[in-house]
Amino acid sequence: MLAAEAIRAQGIDVLALFFETPFFGPVKARKSARAMGLRLKVVNITRRHLEVVRHPKSGYGSAMNPCVDCHALMFRIAGEMLASEGASFVFTGEVLGQRPMSQNRGSLNRVANESGLKGLLVRPLSAKRLAPTIPEENGWIQRDRLFDFQGRSRKPQMEMAKRLNISGYPPPGGGCLLTEKGFSRRLKDLLTDRSDVETRELELLKSGRHFRIGPHAKLVVGRDKEENDIIQALAGEQDLILKSVSVPGPTVLFSGEPSGNALDMAAAIAAAYSDTVTGDINDVRISQNDLEIRILPAPVRDKGEYKGYMI
Repeated sequence: MLAAEAIRAQGIDVLALFFETPFFGPVKARKSARAMGLRLKVVNITRRHLEVVRHPKSGYGSAMNPCVDCHALMFRIAGEMLASEGASFVFTGEVLGQRPMSQNRGSLNRVANESGLKGLLVRPLSAKRLAPTIPEENGWIQRDRLFDFQGRSRKPQMEMAKRLNISGYPPPGGGCLLTEKGFSRRLKDLLTDRSDVETRELELLKSGRHFRIGPHAKLVVGRDKEENDIIQALAGEQDLILKSVSVPGPTVLFSGEPSGNALDMAAAIAAAYSDTVTGDINDVRISQNDLEIRILPAPVRDKGEYKGYMI
């Protein structure tokens, strides 16, 4: 938001870009753009981004977050859009040193080079601490009206926001599911099992409890009605849905190879998370594409017995 205002203050028309994947969405960006009266374009980059997540040149952060390569990909795509949008350069709100891994001087230079933008990538908030860019050298923007922010503290940015009457800015960090270790475990499991992943499978990682019950057999177990509905809606044509017949219970999605042992285990987990009393037998309905396949009686054991299968 601050970088956009710094560039607009020099009489330059700005188009904000948000790059969307199942790992981060544009809700906050839309809100910020509306508050600033800023044009915003949302671009879905899921396919290209997933390849970066699978094979990051610069490695991961604390979880499965390839921040340096992710930034480079976003700027590369922005560069590809320059001609079609009638734009001259790309700028970003990064601050030198604010993120120790992805925003140190070496990482910023690597991102600029990897993106192909090189001198056409401007960081207005730290420009005075970085080498002059082509827009500065050509006089498209005035370097002396840019800033010299550096370091982890956000106080200078907060003071600038106050001067500009910007109050609804988002908190630092957060927003990217790839930085969450629990989500990253699920994603790693999925990518290890599957070479070709559908978007709906990535969306499924956000809901329910996930169990790996065989080399190629997985369950997603809903925790409440909202998750049950999401899981049902995201089921693929080859997936199976398991539900308790006579008592309330979760919606359970089975994906993979439905061997007899795997189905027995799936039914047992569906029964364990239902309202059936431990020690009883619970009938579990198995369906595919809304067509019932069979009803499987399952012994109800304590759900703690299955924690070892949880991802």
